[in-house]
Amino acid sequence: MSEELVFDHEQVRTHGFDLYEGTALDVRAVVAGMPQDVKDGFRVHEVPFSRFRHAHGGPGDDVPELLTRLRSADADVSGPALEQLWDSLVHQGTVGSVAPLTVPFLLRVAADPAAHHRASTIRLANVVARQQHWGFGTRDTFLQVVTQGWSCDCSGYAMNWSIEASRNAITADVDLLLPHLHNPDPDVRTSACYALATTSGRATCVTEALRTRLATEQDPTVRASLLLAVAELTVENADLHVATWARALWSEPAQPVEVRMSAALAWLCLVDDPVPDELRTMVDALLTDDLVDFFDRVPWIAHVDEKGLVRTLDQMLNNAKPGVIDPWDEEPWPDA
Repeated sequence: MSEELVFDHEQVRTHGFDLYEGTALDVRAVVAGMPQDVKDGFRVHEVPFSRFRHAHGGPGDDVPELLTRLRSADADVSGPALEQLWDSLVHQGTVGSVAPLTVPFLLRVAADPAAHHRASTIRLANVVARQQHWGFGTRDTFLQVVTQGWSCDCSGYAMNWSIEASRNAITADVDLLLPHLHNPDPDVRTSACYALATTSGRATCVTEALRTRLATEQDPTVRASLLLAVAELTVENADLHVATWARALWSEPAQPVEVRMSAALAWLCLVDDPVPDELRTMVDALLTDDLVDFFDRVPWIAHVDEKGLVRTLDQMLNNAKPGVIDPWDEEPWPDA
C-alpha cells in the first residue's frame, strides 16, 4: 500500500470508502494500532503523520515538530505552535485526516501541570472529534457529535473516519481527561467536559464522574458543561433515568439559573415529548441578555452561533429554521 494519501476516486465512487477500510490509509486503524509506549514516550517521529493530510489538504509532515514545540516550557514557543496546529488540523468545520494522530499527544501535553494553554489544547483534541454543524440547535442536532452520511475533507478523505478515529483516541485516554474535572482552572474543567462527552465508550464511568463533580462544582460555566456532557453521552447511550433527572433539575426553582436552563436543553434533546407549558414559562422568566451572554461561554452553545442560546431555544421551542444566519439578511436577531 502506498504511503501517500491518494484515493482512487473512481474506485471510491464505485465501491465506497470501504475499499480502504483497515488498510494503512485508514486513520482509524492507524490510531488503534499506535503502541502505548509511542504515545506515553511522546515518540511523535514514529507516527506516520506524512501519510495523512491537513484540513487545508497539505501533507501532515510538519506535525511532529509542532507537537514537540507545543511541549516547550517557553510560552512564546508553545503558543504559536498551538495556533498553527489549530489552523492545520481543523478549519471552518473541516477535520483533516492527520488530526486523529495528534489526539494522544495533545492529551498528554494537557496532562502535564507545567504545560501552557492546557484548556485550548484539550479543546483542540475535542474539536477534531466532532462534526461541526453551526447554526443547528434543534432537539435532534444540539447534542449530536456526528451526523449520518458521508462527508469529505479537502483532500477527498472520508471525514467520518477522521472524526471516528479522534473519538476513539479520546476514549482510549479517558483516564488522562477525568482528572481535569478537578483542575483549579475552570476553563480546563469546561474543556474536559466537552471532550469527555465525545467518548465512544465507557459512558457509564464518565457519566458517573461528571455527575459526581456536578454535586460540588461552584463555577456556573462548568456546571452547565457538566450537565450538557452527561446529556450528550446519554443521547448515544440511552438512559431514561437521565431524562428524569434533567426534568427534576429544570423544574426546581431552587436550582441555579444556568443549571435549570442547561437541564431544560438536555431534557428537550433526550425526549420526544411536546414542550410543556411549565418549561416555556420557566424560559420566559429566566431568559435575559446576561444569561444569553453567559451561555456564549458554554461550548455547546458557542458551537451553534453567536447568541446561541436564543437561536437554540427558538429552534427547540418554536421549530425555527436552523442554519447559520446570513449577516446581510435584514431579519433581526430575536429579542433575548
